[in-house]
Amino acid sequence: MNTSNLKNGDLLFMTDESELSKAIIEATEKYSHVGIYFDGMIYHASRKRGVAKQNLAEYLAEEKRSVFVYRYPEIEADLIRERAEKYIGCEYNHSFYPDNGKFYCSQYVAKILPIFDVIKMKFGDGKKEITDYWKEYYKELNLPVPSGQPGTNPGQLAKSEKLQYIGKLSAD
Repeated sequence: MNTSNLKNGDLLFMTDESELSKAIIEATEKYSHVGIYFDGMIYHASRKRGVAKQNLAEYLAEEKRSVFVYRYPEIEADLIRERAEKYIGCEYNHSFYPDNGKFYCSQYVAKILPIFDVIKMKFGDGKKEITDYWKEYYKELNLPVPSGQPGTNPGQLAKSEKLQYIGKLSAD
């Protein structure tokens, strides 16, 4: 499918080749980023921009990403866009800690589209409870790893029975 097939409110789940992306997928499975689509724009929380809306084509041109489209059939797109706009400009939640007024990608999407469960966050790979990547990440933040804290992740959101998988986005 291509971007002309997208509908307002579609959720865009992604992977890329960054070390952070690989660490997120290793700890949570399948996807490392999520945003929501409205009229040619992606609304998302990114490390570089915080909560922002960007032209989707420009965003996709920034780096090589694989994008998978999911749809919530019961979405009230105008209401969700209004909620999405409200948080534009908020800071990115680098710590992934809950309730600090900042947002990481799935936290932002779950806030504006409140159909997802909150789960206990994991930072392990099945062998280690906390991988070396996350130990180093939190050492640099001078914070303990928030393992077990309430949160969300892109892979978990994508598994929601409320969503329908539409397809992989191909380059236009």
